[in-house]
Amino acid sequence: MNRRTFIQTASLTTAAVSAGQFSLAKPAADYPVVRVPLSQRNFRSEAVEKTILAVKNGIKNPEMAWLFENCFPNTLDTTVDHSMLDGRPDTYVITGDIDAMWLRDSTAQVWPYLPLMSQDKPLQQLVAGVIARQARCIRFDPYANAFYKEQTKTGEWKNDATDMKPGLHERKWEIDSLCYPIRLAYFYWKRTGDTTPFDASWQEAMRLVVQTFREQQRKTGKGPYKFERRTSWATDGVPLGGYGYPAKPNGLICSMFRPSDDATIYPYLIPANFFAVTSLRQMAELLTALKSNASLANEARTMANEVDAALKQHAVTTHPKYGKVYAYEVNGYGSYNLMDDANVPSLLAMPYLGAMPVSDPIYQNTRKLLLSDDNPFFFRGKAGEGIGGPHAGIDMIWPLSIIIRGLTSTNDAEIRQCLRTLQSINAGTGFMHEAFHKDDASKFTRKWFAWANTIFGEFVLKTFNERRSLLS
Repeated sequence: MNRRTFIQTASLTTAAVSAGQFSLAKPAADYPVVRVPLSQRNFRSEAVEKTILAVKNGIKNPEMAWLFENCFPNTLDTTVDHSMLDGRPDTYVITGDIDAMWLRDSTAQVWPYLPLMSQDKPLQQLVAGVIARQARCIRFDPYANAFYKEQTKTGEWKNDATDMKPGLHERKWEIDSLCYPIRLAYFYWKRTGDTTPFDASWQEAMRLVVQTFREQQRKTGKGPYKFERRTSWATDGVPLGGYGYPAKPNGLICSMFRPSDDATIYPYLIPANFFAVTSLRQMAELLTALKSNASLANEARTMANEVDAALKQHAVTTHPKYGKVYAYEVNGYGSYNLMDDANVPSLLAMPYLGAMPVSDPIYQNTRKLLLSDDNPFFFRGKAGEGIGGPHAGIDMIWPLSIIIRGLTSTNDAEIRQCLRTLQSINAGTGFMHEAFHKDDASKFTRKWFAWANTIFGEFVLKTFNERRSLLS
């Protein structure tokens, strides 16, 4: 099944029930029970359940409490497959309505649970299993973005013109696919001090990350990766023989696809390169602490510095209204694409990923551009305002962008606005969705999209801990 999904409406509640996502048997107040029944949940975390109870008891907004109870545990309830493999934890994580594991989504889906691991050893083991599974996927193919649990399975994209093989759902080269596993590993280590997941197999995966980034700097040629697909969706294929439009080598890393799984226009995707700098430095720090692979740590650190220097030289342009801003994509020849996409890494999300402080003046200029009509994928309508992207089409806003806006804001009024919009656009389902129409939230895509659900829970929990009054 493709991530591209046609618009569904809130009137399709019966379809959602038959899909196992909703149970209307036990209504509570004005809000139906929509969370998966206890007996059908894939994983139960005591720390997560205690957190849900604390938030429900600590805020006076019953609908927000209901949304948090449904969304925050959605990854654990419905998408994780946790077991032991050869005596070590192994966790396969699907995205929701697509039975495949994205390196990006799987990290983002379990990310909000990391602060709770110290209270819940089974939860820590589950996250360690995600780290192990991601390393296994990278060793299998560092250019792929989505994988099946079994390496014998094939899917609808098996005939893509790339080095496709059983076990791969899609083979779209995206820089962030290799950054997210580092983000997860690094903060797992920071939260727990546990280094057992970072064995020789994990370090081999990290070696492949650095090698792949080097290849996609394309200093001596186009590199080994190409991708073509027979499709009517222009953003699903890569032009010019599958290598993309030309890019002048300058130290930045080429990404043929965005985190939306849509093809880039200019190959140097700026937020993804910023993410790579952060991730490579995290890798180097972790490897240095392990005291087992100094050469790879040094190589990661050196490459991070090189990409960072290239970003300083090539990522910024001057806008006539906003001054110096970060471009979304560049090609090294002087061309810039000024826009943003809701999927993370986005320009809006760079502080969330640790790439820069919110106070960075160029980021603040860029933020003003992104949250205005000067961003071609910023939409404003009766149902709300936010950023979308080509993936879901014109006038379709992603809740993910509203959540990221709130997570990167220091302004109470803006955070409250984001929360109220998110509360209003659940369309009575009790969950977040991939995208909704700017004028009608009942027109939405993907009724089961765990990343949006869980990061919404992260946003609510952060607000609960830091600015509780905004949830009233």
